[in-house]
Amino acid sequence: MSVRSTRLLPAALLCACIATTAFAASQTLTWSGDIVTAHGVVEGMAKAWQQSGHGKLVGHPFNTAAGIDAVNNGSADLAGSVRGSDGSAEDRGLTFTPVAWDGLVMITSANNPVDSLTLKQLHDIYYGKIHNWSEVGGPNAPINVYAVASPGDGVEFSLRKLLFGRGNQPVAAPRLYLTTTSLEQGIALDPHSLGATTLSSVEGNRKVKMLHIDGSTPTVANVASGRYPLYTPIYLVTHADSPNAAQAKSFIDFTESAKGQAVLRKHHLLPYQDGTVLASMDSARRSRILAEVGARRVPTAPSQSTTPISAPGATYASRVASAPTSQRTLAAREALAERNARRDALATAAAAKTASKTASTPKLADVHSSVVAAPEPSGLKGVRSDAVTVADTGSRGSDFARVRSDSYVSRDRPTSTHTRTHERATASVHVPTHKVAPGETLYSIAHKHHLDVAQIRDWNHLAGNTVHAGQVLRLSAR
Repeated sequence: MSVRSTRLLPAALLCACIATTAFAASQTLTWSGDIVTAHGVVEGMAKAWQQSGHGKLVGHPFNTAAGIDAVNNGSADLAGSVRGSDGSAEDRGLTFTPVAWDGLVMITSANNPVDSLTLKQLHDIYYGKIHNWSEVGGPNAPINVYAVASPGDGVEFSLRKLLFGRGNQPVAAPRLYLTTTSLEQGIALDPHSLGATTLSSVEGNRKVKMLHIDGSTPTVANVASGRYPLYTPIYLVTHADSPNAAQAKSFIDFTESAKGQAVLRKHHLLPYQDGTVLASMDSARRSRILAEVGARRVPTAPSQSTTPISAPGATYASRVASAPTSQRTLAAREALAERNARRDALATAAAAKTASKTASTPKLADVHSSVVAAPEPSGLKGVRSDAVTVADTGSRGSDFARVRSDSYVSRDRPTSTHTRTHERATASVHVPTHKVAPGETLYSIAHKHHLDVAQIRDWNHLAGNTVHAGQVLRLSAR
């Protein structure tokens, strides 16, 4: 499924044009795309393009998904994107040409005392493991994570692909904005905020603070050397079937000229030709980041492999990688498998005991045992074990059709066992709950208890993902 399956773009907003004196009433080329590319590449480039004797360019900035859709449906000749192709069907007919390099930067309020994060800390914040600024050297206050709501936003997609191995990774970011501009404005007003944007977008903005990552300052020089780890190509996207395809290519060629490169540098971007070393080290960089945050890339089929960043003028056809699995999770799964084996034996014994009480019942044809466990770091509180015994009613009659035994276990000791035959019996059992602490989100709570967000929503009859401090949530259907 395409990451652009959710459409957030109202038709009226698409008509908003880039404010620049270079744009005139008559249109030669039409551009659409994210605001980051609009400010960093298109505005100044359009003016230089016109002053060099070329045609005019009219722009419609909003977000990456809107721009790519516009090129696909023919309403735009060019799109701007802070990500490469996501491997979706919509992207396959397009050409993603890298024209510059930009830094992906984490910003917070200028009043926030925190100056730096490690890659591991950043990963854990987005994953919902770290919730408070005090956990990263700041004040005792919740970390308010901001993000752009569009699922195909270039900044969000590129950052998550670096941190998790896939661009559509769900993250614990409950505060959503339509564009990076509105996100930056919101972060400037919130001393406990955190969000992602680009170096070219906030360089010189004193209302926000760009955080160092792994001790490296986000600067053009550090991006150029590869010392700053979070960087990404900026793309111009075209369609070969566009009636203005030749002129669109001429515009891209202009970005690679001396005048075009001067425009890029003025907007704190590194011309793509100047970052040859960055393209060559891209695969190693991604592997290093995943290793540093404690994740691994699950092997994918050849058709889903990621194509390395290519030279300017070539298609960058990246595919979405499978979600990484942390070493801590793998270890927990191994321990859980051992516990499940013990519970299988316990559940089978309970079923056998129930069967022995029904002497008139024919021998049981089959026994199925299933265990559902949700271990916590402190122990096995709340683990449920279900043993179900089913007779072959087709050959042995329907007088004894089903035996069910439910065993609720805490620290490997059964606390209560209930059996039932023929008629339904309702057992009074403890329902595990969780009281929402300040700064917690539905995502972080689900991850903490090894549950799915959809399960918690269903058990608590929640319409959305919003929870409040002090709210008590059920963590089981029973």
